[in-house]
Amino acid sequence: MIICKSPQEIKKMQEAAHIVADVLLKIEQVVEPGMTTGHLDKLAEKIILKSGGIPAFKGYKGRISSIPFPSSICASINHEVVHGIPGPRKIEAGDLVSIDVGVELNGYFGDAARSYLIGEVDEVTRQLWEATREALDLSIEHCFAGRRLSDLSHSIEQRAKRSGFSVVKDFVGHGIGTKMHEDPQILNYGPPGQGPKLKPGMVLAIEPMLNIGRSAVKVLDDGWTVVTQDGSTSCHFEDMVAITDGKPLVLSRV
Repeated sequence: MIICKSPQEIKKMQEAAHIVADVLLKIEQVVEPGMTTGHLDKLAEKIILKSGGIPAFKGYKGRISSIPFPSSICASINHEVVHGIPGPRKIEAGDLVSIDVGVELNGYFGDAARSYLIGEVDEVTRQLWEATREALDLSIEHCFAGRRLSDLSHSIEQRAKRSGFSVVKDFVGHGIGTKMHEDPQILNYGPPGQGPKLKPGMVLAIEPMLNIGRSAVKVLDDGWTVVTQDGSTSCHFEDMVAITDGKPLVLSRV
């Protein structure tokens, strides 16, 4: 069941999402070669707690693992798609680093992700980054009441195909509210004009994941880290969008 939120609830979700946005902007300012993903995790947790929020990922048990996630952010590098566990690994020039952040504030959740190009990267990686970011923006353009959910999905897949990239099919976007993951699931592929109609009050966490190579992924033995099966680089962006009576309201941008 898709839960539609009141304007007051959406306001609360926006407050949580703005903490997420602050974290992602700070990471963008400081991330550089030689820095560990563990350092970024500590920085993010400090900002979240100082803002009155709770790191939503820390201790989370997802559908792929019964092992509690140990960190406040997900940090995924190059062929790691999502759910990378921060630690002592140093970021290197030429890396593509995807950071996913979740925050709970006053019983409501915020969730967003950004990918960062570290130093000089190869041209295909840069094209992947641009295509993934554009796929998110194009999907948001469909977030109007009366459109079908798969219109978003179709636009993401079409943008990926235009550059010769694939989309991850085993992991998807989701609704969000008083739980981190609510209905509906938001695929990154499929035909247009399918699925439920969008209604005012729906809040969607849209998260295109594009791969340079094939779409197949697997989960590593740590129970969390998702990687591409062919070792190709992957990229991930995510934003929370509220459906309104007018234009889409992107809650996770400041």
